[in-house]
Amino acid sequence: MAFPLILRAFALTLGQLSDPRFRRVLFLGILLSLVLLTGLTFGLFWLVGWVTGETAALPLIGEVAWLDDLFSWGAVLLMALLSVFLMVPVASAIISFFLDDVAEAVEEVHYPHLPAATPVPLGDTLRDTVNFLGVLIGANLVALVFYLIFAPAALFIFWALNGFLLGREYFTLAAIRRVGRTRARQLRRRHSGTIWLAGVAMAVPLSIPLLNLVIPILGAASFTHLFHLLLSPQDKASVPDPRY
Repeated sequence: MAFPLILRAFALTLGQLSDPRFRRVLFLGILLSLVLLTGLTFGLFWLVGWVTGETAALPLIGEVAWLDDLFSWGAVLLMALLSVFLMVPVASAIISFFLDDVAEAVEEVHYPHLPAATPVPLGDTLRDTVNFLGVLIGANLVALVFYLIFAPAALFIFWALNGFLLGREYFTLAAIRRVGRTRARQLRRRHSGTIWLAGVAMAVPLSIPLLNLVIPILGAASFTHLFHLLLSPQDKASVPDPRY
């Protein structure tokens, strides 16, 4: 039962790709991701240069003036390599900040009978986005160890881990707008298997360069559909919100 629902949610999303509101969020998400990564790179470059200083004394060599440049540019190269890896969690977290816009576009087209959802306060959205970004980056950095130890299974670990995290976050954010944070968690626990499977289906194309920049917005729309598809009539009747 879960897989047909997921396929239906993805199919409905693909049918709305031409929506200009999707393109706007996609553009903003990629732009902000690049700005953030560029800022982190230059920040690391400055920090390394400040820590090492203009000159340093090396054993047998004496005082040298090029060590700070070596470390600084080495840090930039390292950040450039990490950016390929970090672009996925950064773009995913930033798109989650615009999930309300995506959800509104989805509901206006596919669920026009519903009244306006309760907007999530900006402070809560910022907190959730920052927390999600921290968890995504932290979990993936820790998982690097497992990627190296279990190299043949690295992709499967990546898909399972990020599928769980993305599904958990995107479903919760989609549900909060309609049923509140507490009820969203209850629904997430009840449908955890389906949500994880949908998250994995989202995480698989995240391992494909360039395509991984588009997937977060498709995931945001798909999880909005999935929320509505999973919400049974009994669920709707039990929600203490007159709009349902």
